[in-house]
Amino acid sequence: MMDTLKSAGRAIIRSPSFAKQSWSSKHKKLPENWTDTRETLLEGMLFNLKYLGMTLVEQPKGEEMSAPAVKRIVTTAKASGKKLRKVTLKVSPRGIILYDALSSELIENVSIYRISYCTADKVHDKVFAYIVQSSLNETLECHAFLCTKRKVAQAVTFTVAQAFRIAFE
Repeated sequence: MMDTLKSAGRAIIRSPSFAKQSWSSKHKKLPENWTDTRETLLEGMLFNLKYLGMTLVEQPKGEEMSAPAVKRIVTTAKASGKKLRKVTLKVSPRGIILYDALSSELIENVSIYRISYCTADKVHDKVFAYIVQSSLNETLECHAFLCTKRKVAQAVTFTVAQAFRIAFE
């Protein structure tokens, strides 16, 4: 299992779609010190997002797995008509920690070794999603979050990939 996750981590980092993400100049550039984020990343980088929901998936990775999952999650969230829960995501080489943005209550602590895939969805481009193995059983869950902008979804994805790189060094 460990090897599968390691290769998944490497696949995220090497994924051509990841490298080709258009960091075009018409959008605000990421901070100049983005490359020096290693120190910051070790402490954990925070992102304020809205939790869209979760659905089960069959495979641990791949756009063909995450895209329909994200579509299901978005459709369900829209249909429910409920306000989305505001969450704070703390990304570090240890994993992703989820807090309720309003109460600061811990929602979940996801070990980096349980995360098999992360993506900024191509269709719903403000959506960041990751696939994780449930801590309770062997099921694979896809969790999706709504970001304020496409840039943020890409930044979260990039940060998780960097966290993988450090964790698997």
